[in-house]
Amino acid sequence: MSTYDVAVIGSGPGGYVAAIRCAQLGMKTAIIEKYDTLGGTCLNVGCIPSKALLDSSHHYEDAVKHFEEHGIEIPGDIKINFEKMIARKASVVSQTCDGVAYLMKKNEIDVFTGMGSFEDATHIKIDGEKSQTIEAKHTIIATGSKPANLPFIELDKERVITSTEALTLKEIPNHMIVIGGGVIGLELGQVYRRLGAEVTVIEYMDRITPAMDKALSKELMKVMKKQGVKFHLSHAVNKVERNGDEVTVTAKNKKGEEVEFKGDYVLVSVGRRPYTDKLNATAAGIKVNEKGQVEVNDHLQTNVKNIYAIGDVVRGIMLAHKAEEEGVFVAETIAGQKPHINYNLIPNVIYTWPEVASVGKTEEELKEAGVEYKAGSFPMRALGRSRASGDTDGLVKILADKTTDEVLGVHMIGARVADLITEAVTAMEYRASAEDIARMSHAHPTYAEAVKEAALAATEDRALHV
Repeated sequence: MSTYDVAVIGSGPGGYVAAIRCAQLGMKTAIIEKYDTLGGTCLNVGCIPSKALLDSSHHYEDAVKHFEEHGIEIPGDIKINFEKMIARKASVVSQTCDGVAYLMKKNEIDVFTGMGSFEDATHIKIDGEKSQTIEAKHTIIATGSKPANLPFIELDKERVITSTEALTLKEIPNHMIVIGGGVIGLELGQVYRRLGAEVTVIEYMDRITPAMDKALSKELMKVMKKQGVKFHLSHAVNKVERNGDEVTVTAKNKKGEEVEFKGDYVLVSVGRRPYTDKLNATAAGIKVNEKGQVEVNDHLQTNVKNIYAIGDVVRGIMLAHKAEEEGVFVAETIAGQKPHINYNLIPNVIYTWPEVASVGKTEEELKEAGVEYKAGSFPMRALGRSRASGDTDGLVKILADKTTDEVLGVHMIGARVADLITEAVTAMEYRASAEDIARMSHAHPTYAEAVKEAALAATEDRALHV
C-alpha cells in the first residue's frame, strides 16, 4: 500500500493547485480524479470551454455587426461553422487539461484515476480500472460541485439541459429558454444569442445577478436587451414539459398569472450544488450539512483533524480562484505556516460582453449594515479608449467609507473589467483610500482611467472628464 503525506480528492483548480503547493513544500502528494482528464469542472465543462465559446461568438458578432464601421469589408456572407467552433473549444480544453497533467509530472505528484472514497480517516479506496487503497496522513477534499436542478424538472440532457450539455450542442438553437439569470445562464445565453438564437431568460428574483451591486444588474440587463435577449423577471417556473423537439416552460409572474414559454432548448441554470456523492464521508466521520457542504472551521479543517476541504464543496461563493486560494491556504497550513485569505476581497466576474466585475461590499450591503459611505461612478462612454474601440457601454463605481475614505467596494461593467478588477483588489488589500487611487497615474488612453475617475468622483465629486 502506498503512503502519502497528502492525498487530494479532486483535480479541479482548487485540488490541483493544492497538490502543487503541497509538493513544493516537500510533501509526498497524490491526487485522485474520477475522470480520465484532470482539471475538474472548470477546465473540462465550465470556465475554460465557456470562455472559448464566448470569444468565438464575440468574433463572429464583431464580424457581422462591427467590422464595417471600422472600415473592414468582407465580401460575401459571413457564415458560422458551428462544428468547427465546438472543435476549437474542445482543443482549448484538451491543451489546458494536458497542461495540468504536465504540472503533476513536473512536481512529482502521483495521479490516480478512479472514484476516491474514504475507508476511514487515513485510508482512501480508489475504484478505477482496478481497485486499490492508499494511506494518507492528511487528505484534502476538493470534489467541487455539480449543476443544481429544480425538483420538478427532468433533465433529459438533450432538450432540457445543463451548462455541461450547452457546451457540446450539435446545432444552434432556434429559441433557447434560460431558467436563471445568474452568471452561467447569462454567459451561455449570450453565446447563443450572438450565433442567431432567440434567447429568453426567466428569473425568479426581481433582477438578474442578484448577488451583485444593483447598478451592475441594471446596466447589464439594459445592454443585453439591446443585444436582443428577452428577460422575464419575478417569474417562478413551476413546470417544464418536452414534446418532441419542443419544450414548454410554465411560470407564474408576480401577479400570480401563469405564463407559457416555448422553445427548442431549455437551459436550467439555477446554481450549483456541492458534490460529495460516493465520497463515503461518514466512514471517516466527516460532517456534511443539510446543504451538502463539508463543514469546516476557519482553517478549512473538518471535524476530523487530518482532513481538510476546499472550494465549491465548502461554504462561500463557488469560484475557481477562491478554490485555488483555499488550496494554497490548506497546503501551507499543513506545512505549519500561517497563511491568509480575505474572503471579502475575492473578486466576482461575469464574462459577458461587456464584462462585469465586482469586489468588496455592494451598496445594498453597506446600507443594510448601516455603514456611512460615499459613492463615485464614471461612465465608460466618457473614455477616449472606449470610443476608440467602440466599447462605450458600462461604468465603474467606487464605494468608500464616508469618514476614513477607505475603499469598501468596487463595481465595474465594461470592456476588459475582468482584468481591471485586480487593480481594485490590490488597492483594497492594502486598505487604500479613494484618494490614493485618484492620485495614482493611470496610462492614457486606457479603460483603467475609469477607475481613477470614479475614485475622483468618490473623493470630492471631482471627476475630470464628465
